Amino acid sequence: MTDRSRRRPWLAALLALVVSGLGHAYLRRWARALGWYVAVTAAVVALVPDAAVDGLIAGDVPPLADVAPAVLVVAASVIDAYVTAHRQNREYERERRTASEPADREASAERMDAASGTSATTEPRDPPASDETPDADAAPCPHCGRETDPSFDFCQWCAEPIDE
Repeated sequence: MTDRSRRRPWLAALLALVVSGLGHAYLRRWARALGWYVAVTAAVVALVPDAAVDGLIAGDVPPLADVAPAVLVVAASVIDAYVTAHRQNREYERERRTASEPADREASAERMDAASGTSATTEPRDPPASDETPDADAAPCPHCGRETDPSFDFCQWCAEPIDE
């Protein structure tokens, strides 16, 4: 199934109800479509009496017991088309989400690097050494260890909030 996209489950079910296998063809599940078409045709040919089929063609309503096997197979086909469409949509969303996650992480890392002035290959900077004289009000960030401006309630280097 190389061509994935979102499909409407209700439309797949409706198409499967109208013509057996058509809902699965809409989902591009060709083998399943052929299988359900063959299953419904086999149920009608093998399990439904010829008199009931002739009566249906003539416009008479046959007894439910005569056409029940074919109705059950059609109902199973409709349910399968609906469930398959839902499953295919979940797989499509999962693939789309996992495909976008690395790009989101990479963009986030680039934003963080641009804000901190570091490159993606460098490690976070160590806190200032004790021989440096920090500002009296400045405090190191608990997340990145750099000195922060006391007028901000967040670290200007890593943009994490600073708890007071």
